[in-house]
Amino acid sequence: MEPLALYLLVQFAFASSITPGPNNLMLMASGANYGLRRTLPHMLGVSLGHSFMVVMVGVALLRLFHTFPVLNTVLTVGAVLYMTWLAWKIATALPPEASRVTGKPFTFLQAAAFQWVNPKAWVMAITAITAYAPQDWSVWSGSMLVAVIFLCTNLPSITVWAVLGVQVRRFLGTAKRLRIFNITMAALLLASLYPMLVHSDGTAGGASLGGSPNSAALP
Repeated sequence: MEPLALYLLVQFAFASSITPGPNNLMLMASGANYGLRRTLPHMLGVSLGHSFMVVMVGVALLRLFHTFPVLNTVLTVGAVLYMTWLAWKIATALPPEASRVTGKPFTFLQAAAFQWVNPKAWVMAITAITAYAPQDWSVWSGSMLVAVIFLCTNLPSITVWAVLGVQVRRFLGTAKRLRIFNITMAALLLASLYPMLVHSDGTAGGASLGGSPNSAALP
């Protein structure tokens, strides 16, 4: 892989990982409510789960969605329902300072599974594979390279959001303020669905899941 192409892949992986999205919003909320140590499985689930997703997208899923376009709609409906439920859980969770503690942080497996209904995760995986995977490599090796690059850049990026959540908790200070923060995070999580919902063809953020595996999904 040429150095320029590798640099562009790293740049894309970092930019897409550090910017706001469902994963980062949820990690920030988890850091604020449960602290960094208890959020660590959530963080590892996001990074390793998304890297696995990148490999699967590169090897098989793009062709599967192209063959069965109805899967686009299934993914859209599933993502909306699941993320609405998650937003409700975040909004109604009581922080540790409250008289009754409810909820618990995501486990590793829950965070990894969440990637499959996360619109931004789909956009990141599809764009990385179609635009940056080496065309002269085998499907497996090219997909693995993209996945490793994402793993190396994604974990440090999402850690920033979890740490930011911890700092927010210290700043807010009281359970009442933290509850307001949770409701705000829930609203932002729902708002992150907007790019997917405005595309009637079941796309996520403008990247069609049924698109050609040899064409870039985003500029």
